[in-house]
Amino acid sequence: YFAFRTVLAVGLAALFYSGQGPAVLGQTSPGLFAMTVLVYLFLVLGAGLAMVLRLGSEDRQVQAMAAVDIATFTLLMHASGGAGSGLGLLNALTIAVASLAMGGRQALFFAAVATLAALGAEVWSQFAHSPRPTAYTHAGLLGAAYFAIATLAHQLSRRLDETERLASARGVDLANLQQVSEHVIRQMQTGVLVLDGAGQARLANGAARALLALPELAAGQPLASACPPLAGLLAEPQGARERSYAGFRSQPGGRSLRVRATRLGEGPAAGTLVLLDDEAALAEQAQRMKLASLGQLTASIAHEIRNPLGAIGHAVQLLDESPSFDEGDRQLAGIIRNNVQRVNEVVENVLQLSRRDRVRPEPVALTPWLRRLAEEHRRAHHLGAGQIAVRIEPDDATPLTDPRQLGQVVSALLDNAVTHHAGEPADLRIRLEGGEAPDGTLYLDVVDNGPGIPAEAAGRIFEPFFSTRHHGTGLGLYIARELSEACGVRLEHVPPPEGGCRFRLSFPDSHLID
Repeated sequence: YFAFRTVLAVGLAALFYSGQGPAVLGQTSPGLFAMTVLVYLFLVLGAGLAMVLRLGSEDRQVQAMAAVDIATFTLLMHASGGAGSGLGLLNALTIAVASLAMGGRQALFFAAVATLAALGAEVWSQFAHSPRPTAYTHAGLLGAAYFAIATLAHQLSRRLDETERLASARGVDLANLQQVSEHVIRQMQTGVLVLDGAGQARLANGAARALLALPELAAGQPLASACPPLAGLLAEPQGARERSYAGFRSQPGGRSLRVRATRLGEGPAAGTLVLLDDEAALAEQAQRMKLASLGQLTASIAHEIRNPLGAIGHAVQLLDESPSFDEGDRQLAGIIRNNVQRVNEVVENVLQLSRRDRVRPEPVALTPWLRRLAEEHRRAHHLGAGQIAVRIEPDDATPLTDPRQLGQVVSALLDNAVTHHAGEPADLRIRLEGGEAPDGTLYLDVVDNGPGIPAEAAGRIFEPFFSTRHHGTGLGLYIARELSEACGVRLEHVPPPEGGCRFRLSFPDSHLID
């Protein structure tokens, strides 16, 4: 409003004093016109100073400026020949602008004041010494225009207020929605990575940084420098809007990831939404869902299975004591006894899962704890002093985990190394090695020099009831995986390049004790 008044005051003064303006300006009373323009220019500057100094409220300032404008333009109109000069339309602009500046309040009041001022000027002209003819018709039409403009300005201001309130409410909703979305994305187990058209990261949640082993990945960082393998994978020419890749690893020995990329929009500037999932976790989740009903059913009918097994075992024992049994019958009884024991072992393993104790994490000093565990297994399996070696770097590594359940996992892996060793028992070598992985997490490897796991069976070794041995139950590694996940440790099979077998236990960062 101040800028509008300043331009108007300077323009009227320039047109009048330069003599280049319309002849109607000040044609009746040039002196009054000149004095009014100068006073108006100073009043406008004074209003600007009051605005800068914040003298009074905004409404008071607008009211004062509107009153000055109506009085000024009425005098200018009177000095230029009355309502017929056309200068009365300046009051219409004043009414519209002042009404919008005050949110529609007092719009009709401004119109009424301007109308009375126009009519009063015509009355004054009639009774004063001025010989010009009066124009009541023009003044009446001008007043009607004032009220029409005031009504329209009031409606427009109300619409603007409603729009502003709606926009403000929508802004709050959008801000809340953005906060909820950011919270959900941060809590997601799926890694979320958003790239712009130039391949720079715009958003990356904690899961994405952990899966890619890039804890320092920040917004604006080029993906080509942060993770070249993923950048190269996404740069491959593909016509589909959505792409999916399996078996991706951001670095050698890292996690196997499933990558899903969706293009956001069209054109070279379109961004890309990348979703990252740990394939091991996905397979585990699918396996748990598939075996949920089976585990519940087995736990509920376990005693129904063990009762017949007990009866069969007792009957075989009685038959074995019979004097009429020959050597062939005793061999058949031995086969029955061994299979009864095998079925009972399966039932016990399944019951172990259903009766799993609650996890009780505590600090575990790996080096002395592993040495005690290795010594127990060496004596249990009659191994030599150097057949199980322990080496942890740093030596004081202390993760926070459940030592009882972790001990069952490591014991299962040691038993697996002993039972799968195809050579002489004295040739068996087992190493318990630990340290920090490239992503900063602590790990523990159980490595042996056995025949290793065939490549075609490596993807199924953690499935229940899958075994590479004819007499195995196929539940040992599955139970070890379940127990390790329960105490916050990830169990993976990482084939060593020199041959043999290696199982890695990875402790997350939140389970490290400084």
